[in-house]
Amino acid sequence: MELDEVTTVEVIKRLRRAEGQLGGIVRMLEEGRDCQDIVHQLAAVSRAVDKAGFRLIAGGFKQCVAEQGPEASLEQLEKLFITLA
Repeated sequence: MELDEVTTVEVIKRLRRAEGQLGGIVRMLEEGRDCQDIVHQLAAVSRAVDKAGFRLIAGGFKQCVAEQGPEASLEQLEKLFITLA
């Protein structure tokens, strides 16, 4: 399944943001920051990665339906969605 350019750009943007957040978490750990602050940032990174995955699946679903019809790829996309859950 190939993704359209808009979906790819959006997913990359979300992942780069999460990448920056991860770097911030590493710095927080190195600086001995409060555990509660670190956990909040970890939760934010987790949500960002989840959103990137869901966007990827949504974009893939639209692409597959447009190219192959609704039944051709539904099972594959359901498996991908469940993998993220």
